[in-house]
Amino acid sequence: MNLSALRLLPLVLASLCLAAGAADYFPPPDSAGGWRMATNAAQARALAGMDAAWLDRAYQVCERGTQNGGLLVVRRGHLVLEKYFGRASRNANPDMASTGKAFTSIACGVMLNEFRDKIPQGLDTKVFTEKFLPEALPLDDPRRADISLGQLLCMSAGYNGEGQTPSAIVMGRSVPLTAKPGQNIRDLDQSSLKCAMWTNAGGGYSYSSPAPHIASIVLRHVTGMELQDYIQTRLAKPMGWESWGYCLQRGDFKMPHANGAGSTALHATDALRFGYCLLRKGQWNGKQLVPADYIEKCHSPSPYNPHCPFSLQFEHNADGHVLGAPRDAFFKSGAGGFCLYVVPSLDLVIYKLGGKDNQYDHALTGLPQPEQSHDRDNWQPIPRTGFNEGSLAGGDGLWRVLEYVCAAVRD
Repeated sequence: MNLSALRLLPLVLASLCLAAGAADYFPPPDSAGGWRMATNAAQARALAGMDAAWLDRAYQVCERGTQNGGLLVVRRGHLVLEKYFGRASRNANPDMASTGKAFTSIACGVMLNEFRDKIPQGLDTKVFTEKFLPEALPLDDPRRADISLGQLLCMSAGYNGEGQTPSAIVMGRSVPLTAKPGQNIRDLDQSSLKCAMWTNAGGGYSYSSPAPHIASIVLRHVTGMELQDYIQTRLAKPMGWESWGYCLQRGDFKMPHANGAGSTALHATDALRFGYCLLRKGQWNGKQLVPADYIEKCHSPSPYNPHCPFSLQFEHNADGHVLGAPRDAFFKSGAGGFCLYVVPSLDLVIYKLGGKDNQYDHALTGLPQPEQSHDRDNWQPIPRTGFNEGSLAGGDGLWRVLEYVCAAVRD
């Protein structure tokens, strides 16, 4: 055995031991030591089975695609990559935009287990009733009476898609829609409840932010708690999240309720903790925080959405549409290039940060922000012709990052 091999032997032995006990590892809060780390290419290979060169390629995609951002990768419980650029940093609390929809969904999964006596039909529950949504009555559209909680969380409740050119998917085929008013942050509940329907409940998929917010209103009534408080007590505190919140302040107006459609603001390493809990089938330090069967539904084809691979607020890869990723991968993205990925078969969690400058404004949350770098202020991606790294997923490389990190796995 040569000298180089002898030097690596302790790392190889440690890797074998740690792999065997990876499922038992849960990181303490950052203030108490945080994630165990692989700090160089040799450790990344020996402890986590990751090729640093492919991780660097993934990071370059992030750096080319968004104004601010970063990339964090955890495998076998080791933080093997943590790099930031622009205003992003470990303790920043940026507006994660629609990535926050994943938190709403998981909170609903916890609720369905904890309060099953109040909502015994679970995801099948038709929620536009006096018990679950009294503020929606009388119904302005009789079709709302058929909407189930599962359809709200799978974007198949019939609510009109958002943006200037909304579309829908019906059994895999795209259908153009007419633009309609969406959420109004000054009247968030009612504007969500009254958002126009383009079809009957279950008739197709259309990405519509009012739907998960309505699910969060149901949670409010069932639990008697605000969404943020429920997440704090059932998820954040047990996992050891530190400073976090929702982006409630919008100019001169503060929203009275968190938007179930997103805008969570977590430290990057705490977003990883959330994903790691999902990777560990809802367990954290011997406690079952999230029902394992609910997480299974998040990365499986759903009876509530037979139209496309989107289940309970997560895009899933069960059909293999992300060619370079395993079929059990699931993830939730957000405007500005944010995305949280979980790949159970590879024991892998990835958090991609993005965001424009305004998504790093501390006034959104009122939480203190660390000192920010302004070297990327007003930065714009370089226009590309032909193939570009973002062409697979909305211009910011979401699928490509997942594929490159998966390609880094060596054992």
